[in-house]
Amino acid sequence: MEPLILIVEDEPPLVEVIKYNFESAGFRTTVASDGKEALFQAEELLPELIILDWMLPERSGIEVCRELRKRKSTKATPIIMLTARSEEIDKVKGLENGADDYIVKPFSPKELIARSRALLRRTKPGFVENKLYYADLEMDLEAHRISRNGNAIHLGPTEYRLLNVLLERPTRVYSREQLLDRVWGHDIYVEERTVDVHIRRLRKALDGNDGQNLIRTVRGGGYSLDANT
Repeated sequence: MEPLILIVEDEPPLVEVIKYNFESAGFRTTVASDGKEALFQAEELLPELIILDWMLPERSGIEVCRELRKRKSTKATPIIMLTARSEEIDKVKGLENGADDYIVKPFSPKELIARSRALLRRTKPGFVENKLYYADLEMDLEAHRISRNGNAIHLGPTEYRLLNVLLERPTRVYSREQLLDRVWGHDIYVEERTVDVHIRRLRKALDGNDGQNLIRTVRGGGYSLDANT
């Protein structure tokens, strides 16, 4: 599953440009038009990267950035701030309040994509363009191939999507509700126990005969990909 980018911007024409360029580059996108919605989506969808405008309705980009850094689920999420403010003091303020990078409007969409990829490579150990790695596990997103210690693993479509989500942030604990949102989507009703069924299938496929369990169950929390289980 391609990395999810949360675009937080209240100017529709600019949103369309950013959205088009990210999707053309192979990313998935979701959009929030104000600070309040941005905080909600960041918590619920757990995007891999946030593009955050400074000037927003409800709450400013600076306030949103500060709040994201306080929350356990988003404190490490990469953030690129967009703004028309070009003074050095504004750039410093944005970076000091939690932004990882700062781009001044107007900007080149190609530069935004390039900076996003560079930031993902630095902040997400498993992100190498179209491949994800963890321990002896490798997922080729372009070829839709998975291998462990060089041996091919065959998964059903749901197990593939589950593993994709877990591989995006190894050791991070995902609740069943978060996995339902990421794998099945908001518009489909699926019971939480369905997640457990597919996790069992995924475990069986990954662990093979060596008995080493890569998926950790966190009581009352959910699941994570963890080689130290």
